[in-house]
Amino acid sequence: MKKTGLFLLLLATAAWAQSDSEATPFEAPQGTAPTAASFPTERVQTPTYSDLYCAGFISRKTLPDANYVAGGLHTPTTTKFKKDDLIYLEGSAYAMGAEYEIVRALRDVNEYEMFPGQKKLLKQTGQPYEEIGRVKIVDTRNRTAIGQIEYSCDGAAPGDTTIPFAEKQVVPFHTSIRFDRFLPASNKVTGRIVMGKDFDSILSTGQKLYINIGSNQGVKIGDYFRAVRSYNADLDDPVDSLSFKAAIAEDDQQKTPSVDPHMFTKGNGPVIHVRDLPRRAMGEIVIIGVTDTTATGMVVFSLEDMHAGDKVELDQVQ
Repeated sequence: MKKTGLFLLLLATAAWAQSDSEATPFEAPQGTAPTAASFPTERVQTPTYSDLYCAGFISRKTLPDANYVAGGLHTPTTTKFKKDDLIYLEGSAYAMGAEYEIVRALRDVNEYEMFPGQKKLLKQTGQPYEEIGRVKIVDTRNRTAIGQIEYSCDGAAPGDTTIPFAEKQVVPFHTSIRFDRFLPASNKVTGRIVMGKDFDSILSTGQKLYINIGSNQGVKIGDYFRAVRSYNADLDDPVDSLSFKAAIAEDDQQKTPSVDPHMFTKGNGPVIHVRDLPRRAMGEIVIIGVTDTTATGMVVFSLEDMHAGDKVELDQVQ
């Protein structure tokens, strides 16, 4: 018995070694000497059912809102409805057994710009919607249809819109690769993070976000985008730029550096050209939903937080 176990262990080890040796070796781009810091190994987080169906979206076309949630079994004492609750649906064309998605048109109650020009960019991009859940019609004999919530992302509320339900496309994912943190800009499709789900402005692995390019620009579900940021963003930000005004030299430096072009710190030594510093990649985003002009993404790998306003670029893994 022990010999059999040892044999199986050796066999498994040999198979692993063979598969490892057959794996495509990492080929470093010319002009680089890869390290674990500049080319970290990427381990992708796979989107779940909840990620796909609760991500929300932005649509340039305002959705029709003639069909909506009118109330529930315990109206008016209950105003939030969850999975398995019975709800009443106002509108027309409801069919027995049909499934509908419950969505909510959103407004940002904070009314605070996370980056200069965000309000204008969001207005150009479209109307943000939250995906609340899915309801199935169980009774159409009354003036208002009756439905039962089958899946819930958030509490459905009176006034939320119902639209025909559509299955989401399964998102493919790639195996672990070496992530090029300082990849120079290319001529591939680029866009910008307009906002995060729930109006979040700081985003990390697992969180959802919306970008201002869609199928009209060739974006499709399953595409991977890298979020990138230049040091210009810090230089131009009224808060982050304050760091450039602080002293950057050591007390014992004979020649002290200064920051160009604004010369926040004046010195008698070398000039640091901020706009010449390489852009850096924060991580990777997989596209889980697309409209004509927008896309919903999920952060699947991050080295540092992504911000609303960061640029995105179609990644090389395509």
